[in-house]
Amino acid sequence: MKTKSFKYGFFTALGSLLLAGTLFLSACDKEDDDDNMTANAKYTISGAASGDQEVPAVTTTATGNLTGSYDTVSKQLIYIVSWTGLSGDASAAHFHGPALPGEDASPLQGLTIVTNGMAGMATDTITASADLHTALLAGKVYYNVHTATNPDGEIRGQVNVSQ
Repeated sequence: MKTKSFKYGFFTALGSLLLAGTLFLSACDKEDDDDNMTANAKYTISGAASGDQEVPAVTTTATGNLTGSYDTVSKQLIYIVSWTGLSGDASAAHFHGPALPGEDASPLQGLTIVTNGMAGMATDTITASADLHTALLAGKVYYNVHTATNPDGEIRGQVNVSQ
């Protein structure tokens, strides 16, 4: 009887040890996969802007375009926003969030206007705040361009994030 009890105990302990080892290795592999995902998390950002995307919609022939990139490790955001057909000079431009299309939100980051007028451009390389980072990855950031005629924004575009 001692032999049977010993074998049972031995194999039960061995099975438990193997199970624990497998779980440990699985956890390590997942952690490594998460690290690799973070290390390689470089995204392209884009978005087309128009007056009908503003809330409420604005009647304008102006349009805008966003291109750029975002690195989730360094939190470096590179953007170029261009516009044409505004009712006048741009008085301000911002990234706003968190908000889906049709929703309003507070500015998260001002955009650096480098050429101004009815046609112009904003471009810069910035470090995203924690709020901007979270909203970007959730697809809840938009940008807009303001004018004296439309102080709440003349054109707006949702930021699309893709890998």
